[in-house]
Amino acid sequence: MMDIQKKKFVNFDVDLIHGPIFKSLVIFAIPLLISNIFQQLYNTVDTMIVGQYLGDVSLAAIGSCAAIYDLLVGFALGIGNGLSIVTARSYGSKDETLLKKSVASSIVIGIIVSVVLTLIGLVFLRPLLNILNTPIEIIDEAYSYIFFIVLFIIVMFAYNLCAGLLRAIGNSMMPLIFLIISSVLNVGLDILFITQFQMGIRGAAVATVISQGISVILCIIYIIKKTRVLLPEKKHFQMDKDLYRELLGQGFSMGLMSCIVSAGSVILQYGINNLGYLIIAGHTAARKLYMFFNMPFIAMALGISTFVSQNKGANQKERIKKALKYAYIYDVIAAIVVTVIILLFGSSLVQLISGSSEAIVLDNGTLYLQIVGPFYAVLGILMQTRYALQGIGQKLLPLISSVIEFIGKIIFVFVFIPQFQYMAVIFCEPAIWCIMCIQLVYSFYHNPYIKGVKTE
Repeated sequence: MMDIQKKKFVNFDVDLIHGPIFKSLVIFAIPLLISNIFQQLYNTVDTMIVGQYLGDVSLAAIGSCAAIYDLLVGFALGIGNGLSIVTARSYGSKDETLLKKSVASSIVIGIIVSVVLTLIGLVFLRPLLNILNTPIEIIDEAYSYIFFIVLFIIVMFAYNLCAGLLRAIGNSMMPLIFLIISSVLNVGLDILFITQFQMGIRGAAVATVISQGISVILCIIYIIKKTRVLLPEKKHFQMDKDLYRELLGQGFSMGLMSCIVSAGSVILQYGINNLGYLIIAGHTAARKLYMFFNMPFIAMALGISTFVSQNKGANQKERIKKALKYAYIYDVIAAIVVTVIILLFGSSLVQLISGSSEAIVLDNGTLYLQIVGPFYAVLGILMQTRYALQGIGQKLLPLISSVIEFIGKIIFVFVFIPQFQYMAVIFCEPAIWCIMCIQLVYSFYHNPYIKGVKTE
């Protein structure tokens, strides 16, 4: 058994099982928010380097396989978060043996999944690029980039697993530090490999793999020196069918959820692409801003995931319900702030991102943000309830919400967008969010584990 109060395993741990709930959630979520912001800024700089030094063709080559890359990243992140939920639950229950066994099993699962995905990817990458109608002028360059990423997908899985395990025991600061190191190193290696070694677009892929690999090494060193509670021994690798079933269920549930969401976004983009390039330009700029404004809600959702998982392990149902109540209040306040910012500066922000002076670009992009803004409250409640359900051990119900989103986008693309044009695009996700939110909130508060629990 672990004595969490007397034995400090990490330098940046946040005690999510004891003390003030909202304060702990905010302290834990702040590094996650900074991580999201830093990741977006890094991705922008990374894209600028390729475009600046290699030109539009190479930039288009990376863009053409962006959907594949996002799918891989989303699946890796989903698997890592899903596996870490079980670890967080073990940590909350103070069961050190089960915690180490969950880490050991997660390592085995991560290796097997990485190898399988690598083999599948290497066989089907080229045909997939053809299916996606990748232009002949850039398909070879696109393949050279995504091939190297897939070849070392195990590094991506290791990075997300290490970060997930550290967050599972309340440490969200060190994953942020390792992300910053990885991002800065990646940008530096991009410039080195592209401008000095003349490696072209493959240099960007090599830089990504190396920088993530170094972050994995730093994570492992930190775990060995500071968080030995996460270090399994040989005996902990012994097969436990029930544990593997739970880990696989949680991991693949979150991984598939991410894949379904990505597939729905691709379908929605198909509908948008029929509306003309000026509307596409305005929507693209608005979506960039949408993702930025969404970061505070994503950070809180990740915080809720770990909080609920740990308190589920500690069987503290009241703290779980109180945490959701505070998170919902946070969502409403944050949505109000975001909406005010959009109303005051929306048009200027769209112009800044798009660089366009076309009225149709600015008007449509601004209108999208103004309508979506208030619905961030619904989106936040949706995400945090979904992660809370996963934290208490539910796998199917959160996945159902993603299927609802997928089907909803198909209906909008083929029924409403042809008739109502861009207005249907704007209302597509908010309408679907409301339906998903009702399903998830009902599922959470009628769950046998939560139902009947009273809070002050």
